[in-house]
Amino acid sequence: MTLHLQIDGRAITDIDSLYAEFNRVFMAGEDWQLGPSLDALDDLLYGGYGALQGHTTATVAWRDIALSRVALGVDATCAWLQAKLQQPGTFNADVIRHQLDALERGEGQTYFEIVMEIFAGHPRITLLPQ
Repeated sequence: MTLHLQIDGRAITDIDSLYAEFNRVFMAGEDWQLGPSLDALDDLLYGGYGALQGHTTATVAWRDIALSRVALGVDATCAWLQAKLQQPGTFNADVIRHQLDALERGEGQTYFEIVMEIFAGHPRITLLPQ
């Protein structure tokens, strides 16, 4: 049976609120929460825990997705990358600077686009932008 879930794009105003919404939708009933990590999101979508556990397919309606696209756009992505630069030795600074330069040229991926790419990498999950 296909699981049906719904993300409320109005609740997403930045990266932290994105994960709060993911936790509301995917982690209800769990005794732990998903941290703000793209790798954690990817792991979640494999379905080993949370709402997806035990389901072979899922449909996720993302209401007001246009609002989320704006909230997770260039400004939020630049702030996220800049925060990584403040942690020397943790992340590859050259790669991050290249990503920032690409965003400034209008060529880089926004956080929203990265999230969409992660969802697209999980064919058993159908994302319905609304």
